[in-house]
Order: sequence, then structure tokens, then C-alpha cells
Amino acid sequence: MVTVEGAIENGECVNAPAQILKDTHASPAERLWALAAEDMAAVDALILDRMQSPVGLIPNLAQHLVGAGGKRLRPLLTVATSLMCGYQGDAHHKLAAAVEFIHSATLLHDDVVDESELRRGKKPANLIWGNSASILVGDFLFARAFNLMVETGSMEALGILSNASSVIAEGEVQQLAALRDVKMDETAYMQVISAKTAALFAAATEVSPVIANRPAAERSALRDYGLKLGLAFQLVDDALDYGGFESALGKSVGDDFREGKMTLPVIRAVEAADEKDAAFWHRVIVEREQTEVDFETAISLLRKTGALDSTMDLARQYAREAREALSVFDASPWRETLEDLADYVVERIN
Repeated sequence: MVTVEGAIENGECVNAPAQILKDTHASPAERLWALAAEDMAAVDALILDRMQSPVGLIPNLAQHLVGAGGKRLRPLLTVATSLMCGYQGDAHHKLAAAVEFIHSATLLHDDVVDESELRRGKKPANLIWGNSASILVGDFLFARAFNLMVETGSMEALGILSNASSVIAEGEVQQLAALRDVKMDETAYMQVISAKTAALFAAATEVSPVIANRPAAERSALRDYGLKLGLAFQLVDDALDYGGFESALGKSVGDDFREGKMTLPVIRAVEAADEKDAAFWHRVIVEREQTEVDFETAISLLRKTGALDSTMDLARQYAREAREALSVFDASPWRETLEDLADYVVERIN
């Protein structure tokens, strides 16, 4: 099967789109990329250009992360929804690149906070160049994102993405404050992931009808689509951390557990815990006294309580709501593929 990553790495961008669209086994993400291939090539060129700096460390470190692969899902959403809205121009390229820079900047900062050992299948930048360099290059990418937003001349788009940047930062701080807090409830957790993950998905899709001058109903629909897609995406990541595959997750399995993060599966397992299991969760999450077998024990408890299954059920519910949000748009290959993408985000490990 032709993959997005393989096509890009092998320099097959010109011929790959037709191959992918003919491939009945291609994923919705791959089909969406194929439909938007020319525009995504322009976005990639813009990203590469705006990563450059006379300060050599900046492009080297940025390239390590931004060029490490990834599906460019968020900028792809900006491009695809802009084209679905009938936008003509090049502002969507700049906004898509800005979205990728915002996302990459948050990842650089996250790796410093989380002390993760794997990012997009590679050693994270902070373990190579150090925490200070990662934080500062993350700041550089944020600045580049705002440069690109201003260049579009759309104050509304600038407002949407700048607000999302603030919300993301608030979500990260809220998550940090709740680290190892075994009393964190589901409402608080959904607020965290709505901010730190779903906000950028929502902004990435909401800017499209804005620059295309589409009706308010379409703007609301695409914001809802992005928000629900982002929530589904994060909930699946929560579940994947307890028994998924590193290739699907993009980071080491078990990182959330080792860091003492309260994710939805753990919150639901704690709520269902008896006295013995509650003591286990307090030891491994609050006190962070973890042995080699504790991760497997945690997985067993998540399965026993149905916490993993119920988390995936909620992710599927959000995916359905994302699909439904697109009903205001006329039928088209764009709408169909974006609808399928919502299901794919949930079922991507199968």
C-alpha cells in the first residue's frame, strides 16, 4: 500500500496521489492527502522555508521534529476544509503552516515537561540538544506561526489561532497542576483535553470558512467538527498508552502511567476501585512508587473495570458527532473523506 509518509520520503509526491486514490486499502488520511496533494506540497515548502534561520541550531532542531514524519493532520485539515469551502487563494497555505508550527512548538515544550523518551518514533529534541534549546526553538516556531497569520491579512483567522494558542497553554498548565492528583474527576479532565488537544483541531478547521467568507453556520459546523475530532483523537491516545503500539501512538507506550498522568481510563478505573485497587493507584500515581510489573497490573485493572472499553466508546461517540457536524455541507469527495477520517481516528490501531 502506498502511504503518505512513504510517498513523501521517496520523492513520489507527483505520482503518489493518483496511486493512493486508486488504492482501496488507503486510509482516509492518505486519501485526504492525495486529494490535497498539490496544496500540501506548497504547505510543506512553506514550512521548510520558514524554519530557516542564520542561527544554525534553530533549523537543525526544528527539522528534527517537524521533519520527523507525522501525518501533518492538523494542517491537512486546514487545507482540506478550505478547499471544501471553495476557497481560492493562498492564505490557507500560510494558516496550515502556522497550525503545524503551533503544534510543533507545543510538542517541543511538552517533551521538556513530560521527560518523554520518544517522539514521533525518534529521540525527542530535548534529549539531544537540551531543555533550554528545545524551549527556545519552540518559542521561535510560535513566533513564526504568528508571522504567517499576520501575512494572511485576516484578523478573524489571527484571532481564532491566537486564542487557540492561549487556550492550549492554559490546558497544559491545568494538566501539570493536576499531575499525580488521583482525585481528578472526568469533568476536569475533559476540560484539559478540550484545551490542550481539541482547541487546535477546532481552530485548524474554523479558519477555513472564515477566509472563504462562508456563512456562520458553516463556521460553527467546522469548529464543532474539529473539536469533536480532537477529543476523539486524544481519548484514543489515552487508551493506546495502556496497550497500544508505539507506531500508532508516536511515543513510548506507558509514558502517561510512568509520569503519573490522570487520563480518562485511569480516572474511570479509580472511580470503580475497591480499597485494595485504590491503594494501588495511590501508590503508582501519587507516590510514583512503581515496580516493573505495575504497568501490567494497571492494564489489568483498566480492563477489569471496563475503563479502556468505555474510553473507546466515548471516542466513537465524538467521532460520530464530528461526522454529523459536516451535514451542513453538500456531498463531495471532501466531505466524504473528512467524515471517514473521523472513524479512522478512532479505529487507527486496527
